[in-house]
Amino acid sequence: MARVLTPQDAYSIMNLLVAQATGQDTQSVVDSSSFVSAGETVLATGMENVINSLSIVLNRTLIASRPYNAKLALIQSENDSVYSTRMRKISFYSRMALPSGAFNTDLFTNLADGFTNGQNPDALGDAQSNKSMWEQNQPMALELNFGGCSTWQDCITMYEEQIQTAFRNEAEFARFVSGFLTEHQNDIELQKEAWNRMALLNKIASTYSYDQAGVTNGSVINLTKAYNDKFGTAYTSDELRSTYLKEFLAFFVSEFKLASKFMAEKTANYHWPVPKTVNSVDYEILRHTPYDRQRVFLYSPLFTQAEAMVLPEIFRPEYLDLDTQYEEVTFWQSIDDRASINVTPAVIVTDSTDAAYGTQVKGDAVELEYVVGMIMDTDALVTSFNLDRVATTPLEARKLYRNTWNTFLKNIIDDPTENCVLFIMADESDGEGEGD
Repeated sequence: MARVLTPQDAYSIMNLLVAQATGQDTQSVVDSSSFVSAGETVLATGMENVINSLSIVLNRTLIASRPYNAKLALIQSENDSVYSTRMRKISFYSRMALPSGAFNTDLFTNLADGFTNGQNPDALGDAQSNKSMWEQNQPMALELNFGGCSTWQDCITMYEEQIQTAFRNEAEFARFVSGFLTEHQNDIELQKEAWNRMALLNKIASTYSYDQAGVTNGSVINLTKAYNDKFGTAYTSDELRSTYLKEFLAFFVSEFKLASKFMAEKTANYHWPVPKTVNSVDYEILRHTPYDRQRVFLYSPLFTQAEAMVLPEIFRPEYLDLDTQYEEVTFWQSIDDRASINVTPAVIVTDSTDAAYGTQVKGDAVELEYVVGMIMDTDALVTSFNLDRVATTPLEARKLYRNTWNTFLKNIIDDPTENCVLFIMADESDGEGEGD
């Protein structure tokens, strides 16, 4: 269904993601489709009528707690606002060159006695010359609307007097308070990480879905198939990750560097180009992702044995920065099955013959056995923390406690019109990842 603009309560999926990430629960399918804004090309407010693409606008006490910082912050937006629960993104179609009117050519006779500055038809009504200089060539705009928000809360109760008798002195009590406040903050950090992880999982699953539907070109590379095709072998994914690991990692480095280099070219590859035909002319959205706009996530357990060989080859100052553009991932969805995912993503209907074209829907479940990594444009995936507020109640005079409430309002923007390349490993008999 389309993404609604009113807040969606996300506490249940946050609990599920945290449980899977911390090993408290085994991996199960995560339905992220209701909490991710995948973009829509239509909006209820309607469009303007010129370009028709833009919307109108008791002994020693040991406190077992240490701080934890949320991972996967690489996709987190730095510019957040409580007012940005809806965002529109305007892109422009690439236009082709026009026939010249400055000369007589093999196509048109533009300069002839008696010809005007407009089209000059012959006796059969066919145009002999180009149109006049007043021919209108409007910019062709594409608008995607990202909207909605998800919310959840946390609460901690602070007692004024009741638990102080459980400690020997003020210092011990202060350590206790510091400990449970730290753990409370850790819970919040785990939730933030789970939110970012859900965004990354949705991006992986949606990218795979678009590739399988044939609407993207080159967005999914099955490294097992690509390796076997290149060298004429028939190795399994397990064999490449064990017996032939050294050769496979060298191959992966070359494939990754090529993908990174090709993404910097302005093409219709590696994203949904939203093709359209106007007056029998085909148009597409072209994208390019310079090196400094690329973001990289790699499954680090695969590279542990050869990290010194792989990372220096991929990350060089003139290309990608290891410190600011890369984040290692030790598991994608569950620590019990670190390399796999099982996600139902939010996607856009890309079939132009479908009545629901351009709207966001719940996609098919995507189950991948081994995800190696992803390289994408910084605008392809953004988590937006619209509101992160703390409010404390007055003292409850009869029971002597206060409640501190944390309220979160967040959104995930997954834009399929921006460049993204997903690397997976799957044996062809698995029926996964035929994209290359």
